[in-house]
Amino acid sequence: MELNPFPATASMLLVSVAALIFSMPAAAYGQAAQTPSSDPTNAGKAVFSKANCVGCHKWHGDGGGGYGGDALSLRKTELTRDQIIETVGCGRPGTGMPFFTRGAYDEVKCHGMNRQDAAAQMPPEAGTFLRPKDIESVADYVIAHIKGAGEPTYAECVTFFSSGSRVCDIYKTQAQKSEDAAASTGKSQ
Repeated sequence: MELNPFPATASMLLVSVAALIFSMPAAAYGQAAQTPSSDPTNAGKAVFSKANCVGCHKWHGDGGGGYGGDALSLRKTELTRDQIIETVGCGRPGTGMPFFTRGAYDEVKCHGMNRQDAAAQMPPEAGTFLRPKDIESVADYVIAHIKGAGEPTYAECVTFFSSGSRVCDIYKTQAQKSEDAAASTGKSQ
């Protein structure tokens, strides 16, 4: 007959302590706990800012004048995800849209062309090169938050800047005017 060196209550206590230890968050062990990203496109938003897409397309993606010329509206674009990836990576020949892929038109054919084919239509080189996953992230961000979004809103502005940026004040004023107009229309009926 084998004797249990632990009484039943001690065994239960040992099991309880083990369960507690294994259920503790990583931070309890001095390790950084990884917080899940609330939006998987946040990486693309960061690239959109870091690569200075906002310089021409603006924070809202509606385009307009910038150092590269008149940027097209990403809100109105009909490009697919793959076409956006190619455009970011290879730029747009004959326009101010720069290419962000290292070796574009040299080691990497772009729009079916090499540097000699592009000749005078060669797009400018971006100030920074992006990794393929960063280009995909920015395309995902554009698809999820900009393409087809309509006119920029105060809520979008606050979400983009993550604070009460004064840049957003113009959209707050526009939102208030829209609410006032809607209220007065409702009263006159």
